[in-house]
Amino acid sequence: RFFGGWDFTDEDANNRLPADVGYKKGVPMGSDLMKSSSTKGPTFLVAARKDPLGGNLDRIQIIKGWLGEDGKTYEKVYDVVWAGERQMDDKGKVPSVGNTVNLEDGSWDNSIGATELSKVWTDPDFHPELEAFYYVRVIEIPTPRWTLHDKLRYGAELSDEVPLTTTQRGYTSPIWYSPK
Repeated sequence: RFFGGWDFTDEDANNRLPADVGYKKGVPMGSDLMKSSSTKGPTFLVAARKDPLGGNLDRIQIIKGWLGEDGKTYEKVYDVVWAGERQMDDKGKVPSVGNTVNLEDGSWDNSIGATELSKVWTDPDFHPELEAFYYVRVIEIPTPRWTLHDKLRYGAELSDEVPLTTTQRGYTSPIWYSPK
């Protein structure tokens, strides 16, 4: 789930039905977020649950794109919420959650990551006169890639450059902001 507005609070992220509060206080992904008289940046409610057959969740990121005053396009990735006790570094990045894939037998487990994540996030770099868009990327923990299964099943010889694990990702539609 991904909603944008001006009045989401941290309590909203704890709602078991994020869509209820999302539609009441904001707009869903794929919508336009209208300019507000608010002096703070827009707030976004994000919530994700793992696929029952997939890997646990590592993190949720919000990607912001905007048209600068110079007419050029820019993009920035924000780590918004993540599993475990990891800490964000001084560059705003969170280290990987880890990897449970056993390269000898292709097994893995969900002993790391989270089954669900949610957060209310405010854009710290918001400029009310610049057009922008925001979308969410949900990242799972690493799982075996098909190349690992082929290597194990068929005894395939693979170079060290061939990845044996993959990190699945899910994306939302954007929320658009226009100062007009």
